[in-house]
Amino acid sequence: MKNTRISVFEDYPIKKAVLIQVVPAIASQMITLIYNLADTYFVGLLNDPRQTAAVTVAFPSFLMLTAISNLFGIGGASAISRALGRNDSHAARCISAISIWCGLLAACCFSLLFAGLKTPILYLCGASSETFPWAARYAQWVIVLGGPFTVMNTLLANLVRAEGGANYASIGVSFGGLLNLMLDPLLILPSFLGLGTVGAGIATALSNMGATAFFLIYLLKNRASTVLSPSFSRLRFTPQYLKTILSIGFPSAVQYALTVFAVSAQSKFISKYSDQAVAAFGIAKKLDQLPLYFSLGVANGLLPLLAYNHAAGNIQRKNSAFQLGCIISSSFSMLCVVLYEIFAEPLSTIFIKDSVTIAYSASFLRRMVIAMPLMALCYLIIIQFQAMERFKESLLCSILRKGVLDIPILFFMDRLVPLYGCMWVQPIVDSISLVVSSILCWRIYQTERLSPPPE
Repeated sequence: MKNTRISVFEDYPIKKAVLIQVVPAIASQMITLIYNLADTYFVGLLNDPRQTAAVTVAFPSFLMLTAISNLFGIGGASAISRALGRNDSHAARCISAISIWCGLLAACCFSLLFAGLKTPILYLCGASSETFPWAARYAQWVIVLGGPFTVMNTLLANLVRAEGGANYASIGVSFGGLLNLMLDPLLILPSFLGLGTVGAGIATALSNMGATAFFLIYLLKNRASTVLSPSFSRLRFTPQYLKTILSIGFPSAVQYALTVFAVSAQSKFISKYSDQAVAAFGIAKKLDQLPLYFSLGVANGLLPLLAYNHAAGNIQRKNSAFQLGCIISSSFSMLCVVLYEIFAEPLSTIFIKDSVTIAYSASFLRRMVIAMPLMALCYLIIIQFQAMERFKESLLCSILRKGVLDIPILFFMDRLVPLYGCMWVQPIVDSISLVVSSILCWRIYQTERLSPPPE
């Protein structure tokens, strides 16, 4: 029997189908961004650059949790949508179970590994003797204790979205975000419990626990109608489907993992100047996440729609949805560039009142966001490769954006323009990446006209 949730993938007009998928995904990403910003905002109210810098130092390790969730969440979501496009609900159920349990196992292993290597990792990410105690206590809650819930929150949202449940995915992620916003001031500020960065870590861990609980309740209540299943019995099909999941999720995971190294390298370079510069870099990175998270929302919303229609052989519908997504994402990114160039100082002031940190942050932000529209297009091209099960193209573009070019250009730019040159690295990399990914995308479009879709 056909799952009624997937009607949006094949029956709705393109514009309506894209908006139904993309708007809730964007909303959930915006809520996620807000509660990520909340940690920096409320810690910044303490007006202690050491604690603000501590959140920045722990951020690369937190990104690794996203890499794990994408490995099984993006990979699983793409595989599920393609299975539904082939009317193979059995495969979709097996893929969902494998994605859920493998994702949970990987998250627990990472949290335990981080617990054992916390000290060298945080120092490698730019911690100083003054910021390390704060970063360690924050990371203990966010990564060690709350890590598995962070992974499951994002992973389950992607799987729910894969079968047309974009609204439910948005509600679950938003619930966790709103919970975090309520807990942050209570746990961080001295007028309440006054736990500082420790309170921020506790709030993040508890909010992800709440979101994970929401998705588990959703699966339980809808077990008769959903293809998503955490059933142990379906794990016997792991050898059959795990390679498919990993082949699509791996490029996305690699991109986030390499982002960890790139951000860590930037933090390390900046840390040789001052703690205020590290804190400012953290604030600028938080602000430049607005167009980034918007683009991720568009990409995550489009993925099931693209994967389903690719598997169903409806190439024209897939291409039309992709083009509309590009227009939405790049237009918003361009708007952000204009606003950030004009309002960099007042936006930085939101997070901290230290004048030196604000000056650094505004200068960093204006440089970092200049190529955001290019980044938006890069993400969508990569997500289209993943939807089409194009492993090589997806992996190439992912590692090109993060890893291959970042570190060499970072060394060169820091030597050319000390400190501020580090902020030009990502715009340069995104420009090169868009050229390469566009060429690969054009070649695939050419071959689609001559070749039938994969069985």
